[in-house]
Amino acid sequence: MRFLRITVNPEVCMGKPCIRNLRFPVSRLLGLLAAGETKQDVLKAFPYLESQDVDEALSYAASLADEETLEFAK
Repeated sequence: MRFLRITVNPEVCMGKPCIRNLRFPVSRLLGLLAAGETKQDVLKAFPYLESQDVDEALSYAASLADEETLEFAK
């Protein structure tokens, strides 16, 4: 899968995946959503983000989750 809005640059946020080189890590965006913020809340709080950024971050997370298998303690 190819992501057009997720960038990885060693000179931006220490190479962490970011939204469009904006120094806004994908992990931060996903953390906000995981904490209960809505897409609309995020877009209002960070007006430089676009709706497609949120959608692609979620697709990116889904693709990562699909690639890796974790073992959980019982």
